[in-house]
Amino acid sequence: MIRVLQCVHGMNRGGLETFIMNVYRNIDRARIQFDFLVHTDDKCDFDDEIVALGGNIFSIPSRHSGLIKNRKALDEFFRRHKEYKIVHMHSSSLSYVEPLRAAKKYNVPIRIIHSHSTQEGGSFIHKYIHKWNQLFIKLDATHHIACSDLAGEWMYGKKIRNSNSYKIINNGIKTNQFLFSREKRQKVREKLGVSGKFVIGHIGRLTYPKNHEFLIEIFNIFHKMDSNSLLLLVGEGELRSQIEQKIKKLNLENSVILTGKRDDIADLLQGMDIFIFPSHFEGLPVTLVEAQTAGLPCIVSDNITKQVKITDNIVYEKLESSISVWVERILDIKKNYLRKNERENIVNAGFDIDAVTNEMQKIYLKCN
Repeated sequence: MIRVLQCVHGMNRGGLETFIMNVYRNIDRARIQFDFLVHTDDKCDFDDEIVALGGNIFSIPSRHSGLIKNRKALDEFFRRHKEYKIVHMHSSSLSYVEPLRAAKKYNVPIRIIHSHSTQEGGSFIHKYIHKWNQLFIKLDATHHIACSDLAGEWMYGKKIRNSNSYKIINNGIKTNQFLFSREKRQKVREKLGVSGKFVIGHIGRLTYPKNHEFLIEIFNIFHKMDSNSLLLLVGEGELRSQIEQKIKKLNLENSVILTGKRDDIADLLQGMDIFIFPSHFEGLPVTLVEAQTAGLPCIVSDNITKQVKITDNIVYEKLESSISVWVERILDIKKNYLRKNERENIVNAGFDIDAVTNEMQKIYLKCN
């Protein structure tokens, strides 16, 4: 059996973590097993499932605990765990590549870097380090993967993207779980207490890249035109208190639901009427694949890769456009949209998890 070491910060609910778990649940675990090197001591959302599936979780201090402490821990880990022949690191930038360098130092033959974003919201120093590390990532990693064309461009530059080591892997989902069902929709809406409401939805961490404040401003104007509307925000994050303050300031407390972390995303999508995604930057959002599969119309910022437009459900709008333009988009869709099953289009575009898992499995087995 091949054991693949997945390197992440922690396995809480998020886009890249969801991708890893989707692959992990569907891969042939008689041949390939995942273990996880995380940079937190906190228990994470997926930890229990990882252990149940046969995976090990190893924790080391993050770089924020001190670079020397972090590097010593990585050295110690790879010195003691010579069984790993494949390390797969998932990242939003190259500002931190120490696990790959430690793996190389201790002769791990296969070192995969996987880009999941098109920017990093960090400081100038982080961006400088990212650019510096671009010069060496061809040597640090043996395989260079991206979730989209823009994510590959941001992470690697042109030379690597034209090489044999580069590959785009779609953020696949279990499409059958997201099929539109009127019966399920009705039950979800009753449970949420939103029956009869026009529900504008969003799923994502409450962090800067997702641009929740702009979304709330859009909803505020729309709600003045349609008082029967409601905003459903699914997710948790460090900006929660700031978002709650904005909701209160606009007197929207009775018209916005903050659900926190949820594990019933497929059901929640059924209960929505439209999906708004005004992100500053993204890799290729898994939630937009899920929303399209569920037949939801989606209005998204034009900063998001065009590769995510798998169906006609996606409409792009500029972040620089006025709030009234975004509101007009919502009104147009509300008048004209007929919801339907989109699974066939998602599968044909290569976003079903079975096809994606097969691609990842081929990479791992070929590397062995």
